[in-house]
Amino acid sequence: MKAHQIWRLGIKDMKAIPLPRPRTSPKRHVWIPVVAAFISIAIVWAYLYPPPHYTSPMRDWLPAEPARELTDEERALHVVFRQILTTPPVRSRKSKIAFMFLTPGTLPFERLWDNFFEGHEGRYTIYVHASREKPEHVSPLFIGRDIRSEKVTWGKISMVDAERRLLANALEDIDNQHFVLLSDSCVPLHNFDYVYDYLMGINLSFIDCFYDPGPHGNFRYSKNMLPEVRETDFRKGSQWFSVKRQHALMIIADNLYYTKFKLHCRPGMEDGRNCYADEHYLPTLFHMMDPDGIAKWSVTHVDWSEGKWHPKAYRSKDVTFELLKNITSIDMSYHVTSDSKKVVTENPCLWNGAKRPCYLFARKFYPESINNILNLFSNYTLF
Repeated sequence: MKAHQIWRLGIKDMKAIPLPRPRTSPKRHVWIPVVAAFISIAIVWAYLYPPPHYTSPMRDWLPAEPARELTDEERALHVVFRQILTTPPVRSRKSKIAFMFLTPGTLPFERLWDNFFEGHEGRYTIYVHASREKPEHVSPLFIGRDIRSEKVTWGKISMVDAERRLLANALEDIDNQHFVLLSDSCVPLHNFDYVYDYLMGINLSFIDCFYDPGPHGNFRYSKNMLPEVRETDFRKGSQWFSVKRQHALMIIADNLYYTKFKLHCRPGMEDGRNCYADEHYLPTLFHMMDPDGIAKWSVTHVDWSEGKWHPKAYRSKDVTFELLKNITSIDMSYHVTSDSKKVVTENPCLWNGAKRPCYLFARKFYPESINNILNLFSNYTLF
């Protein structure tokens, strides 16, 4: 009912009501129902159409929406995680970076890595997980650095198992404060000092993490992960991480979320879906447990521009000074959703608040490119 209609109704009704005091003129109180009507309309309008960003005081009177009751296992794990995250890291003058190589066999770029590590003894440790055959080492720095390994199958939980196995071995050395996962096709993009200062100079882990609503993202989610893992928390990212010691401890301490991904994120699931735990487990875990403790990109560059199942691989003829210089100059991280919209998200790579190049390493390089990279190494690592 409109305001002028309410006005007419109020006048009519007032004339129809017998007045208890004939001496008082009815015209004297005409304004009362009119004002009351306007106040009622204003209240209803404000309730139905509140101003932007307005929060009703009534919400403060209502009890907060109850959080889901945690299971015993969840509660126990959250206590452990909280204890790990709130315990200040132990830093010593001997702080080292653990370089963990996940490879099927011999490392084709050992000579390059030998050049990278040369002269920096005591600031790094090396661990090699060879899943198919025992490596033949050409660098003395790699001799005796193999750990007990198990078979790894692409796309299956065994990939995550190998990562956890490498972390467990590396964590035994109390001086290891940062942990970098590398493949057999990875090469360094900067010299050792640059990499060391980059990783040790910031209190973050570099875990690629983004939301992908498409078929290669949240379509892989299984409701069997409930209640511990909700679809809204499901994330995707590259498996090639670089983590601080606290996060490394969390990864090997976790059995609850790991088991969810072991059972319900695998190739050949229901409805023809294929889920790959190495792409989803760590991004989801840290999105849930410590989202502000990770940079949302990996420090290992991979080129997915070809839109295939596997990233672009560089032959010897592809490896030039310009290629390596271009990769080392990238200072924005990019993510593209796998749905039909192909939404591109760009974010600056911030290091302690300052924009810096994103990448310290790159893959995938064919073994045949070793001589080209060795010849260029001293030049391109200046960037």
